[in-house]
Parts: sequence; structure tokens; C-alpha cells
Amino acid sequence: MIVTTTPSVEGRRIAAYHGVVTGETIIGANIFRDLFAGIRDIVGGRSASYEGALAEARSTAMNEMQDRAAALGGNAVVGVDLDYEVINNMLMVSASGTAVTID
Repeated sequence: MIVTTTPSVEGRRIAAYHGVVTGETIIGANIFRDLFAGIRDIVGGRSASYEGALAEARSTAMNEMQDRAAALGGNAVVGVDLDYEVINNMLMVSASGTAVTID
């Protein structure tokens, strides 16, 4: 499935729009305790554990969004936006875009 932040796919025609699709995931408060317990892996001001957890959360949200697009009959998602929000000491990662069928 093609996933892009642009409103179209260059060189491809959008044949059908299927609507907005989203994917969300929440990293609980425990992950922050675990990550800071592993603070020793910080090199150059970066935490590999924290970056890995965020990458996994982002991947989960993106995969969920793509699954919903496929369920609507889409073969691409355009206009993708990623958002990160803190809610009650938990981190929510959300992905949204428009499911489309491209030729």
C-alpha cells in the first residue's frame, strides 16, 4: 500500500476516495518508568529505548490506518498526518489520512 503525506501520488490518478482513516496507539505510563530506568543507554543525549518505543507506537498506528484503508477498498492513503499527544501521563500516537484507490 502506498502511504504518503502528499495529497496525491505523482504519476498516478486517484480513481476513488473512500474517506478518512485513522490509527491510534497509546503508550502507558509504565513505559516511561521502564525507559527512565534504562537511562544508561543514552548516548549523545538520545535514548535508544525511548526512540524504539516511539517507533513501535508509530508503526502500530500506521499499520492500523492502512488496515482500515484496505477494509474500505483502498490501495493507498494520501495526506497522512502523524500526531503525538500526552493524555494523563500516557503518550498517544495517531495517524490519519484519506483512503483512496489509485490506478
